[in-house]
Amino acid sequence: MIMAPRMIFWWLATLAWAAEIFYLSTPTFSGSFSQSLLTQLLDSLHLSVSPDILDVLDSMLRKFAHLTEYAIFGLLLYGSFGQKDGFRWRPRQASWCVVVACAYSLTDELHQVFSPGRHASLIDCGIDTTGAAIAMLLVYGGSRFCAVISKRRFAQ
Repeated sequence: MIMAPRMIFWWLATLAWAAEIFYLSTPTFSGSFSQSLLTQLLDSLHLSVSPDILDVLDSMLRKFAHLTEYAIFGLLLYGSFGQKDGFRWRPRQASWCVVVACAYSLTDELHQVFSPGRHASLIDCGIDTTGAAIAMLLVYGGSRFCAVISKRRFAQ
């Protein structure tokens, strides 16, 4: 079986994103890195916050990053497992994408156990899995929206 160029693209993009997630779990991107970026951003906006508020903002930023990176990963997985009809809603495929994203998240957290300055968190794994599930809800919503638009076009 020869893989279509479209499928090769999706799988390469998915693997590249998985590698990016792995790289972001290295000591280079620890909490001190994100806090430094956040401090620079706040300074450039001429905003000053207390250290406690900075910690809260940094934590929120990091959790939002988890959610976003795994939502993107979920969408890439959905495209990789897709067939010729693209992003048509397929519940079983969506479920597998969430399961695969969750499993990858667990391995990513395990990787962090062995990375100096990093630690594993099942809460982060839950946030990652939620990100992938949100992505599947977006696929569902987009599929439903396209179906409604198609019906309206056909009715005219």
